[in-house]
Amino acid sequence: MNRIISLTALMLCYIASIAQTSNEHLTFKGVPIDGTLSEFVSKMKSAGFSYVDSQDGTAILQGGFAGFKGCMIGVSTLKNSDVVNTISVIFPDKDDWSSLEENYQHLKNMLIEKYGKPSECVEEFQGYGSPRDNSDKLCKLRLDECIYVTVFMTPKGAIQLSLEHQSVWSCFVKLQYWDRINTNAAKAKAMDDL
Repeated sequence: MNRIISLTALMLCYIASIAQTSNEHLTFKGVPIDGTLSEFVSKMKSAGFSYVDSQDGTAILQGGFAGFKGCMIGVSTLKNSDVVNTISVIFPDKDDWSSLEENYQHLKNMLIEKYGKPSECVEEFQGYGSPRDNSDKLCKLRLDECIYVTVFMTPKGAIQLSLEHQSVWSCFVKLQYWDRINTNAAKAKAMDDL
């Protein structure tokens, strides 16, 4: 778990410090990750997603993504502003390791094809003993003893693919997009506070 936090912190630092090589926003489904929450949600509805709910600066949508049906999409804004900067895709739950890992590897290969070699890739099990079979691997994921994270750094932002769980029953692949321009704006505002 600490490695995931470290990878995320490293990724956010990279986004915040990257040179201004591009003044374009990272895109999701061809739509720049920018604008207000309501504007972005409207564009996602036009792209075929169904609106589910909004809460605390995050809108939840549902629909197909990258060939998978029934994905949940979280559209998040920057703290203290209504500017979208993060998109999270939660793929359908899987209750067996083989399906979960197959989906992860399939998405990872597609991302490599689109964005090139990942900046960081950690795929390991922790804790006492190696998993003996797929059931043990799934159990280790549920107990936070499994780290499967691949990160892609681009001039427009960062993309992170990971295996995650919520409670001990729900295991899924998660894909997150962080827009560099809006993340840098948040950092600049925070720096003004110091």
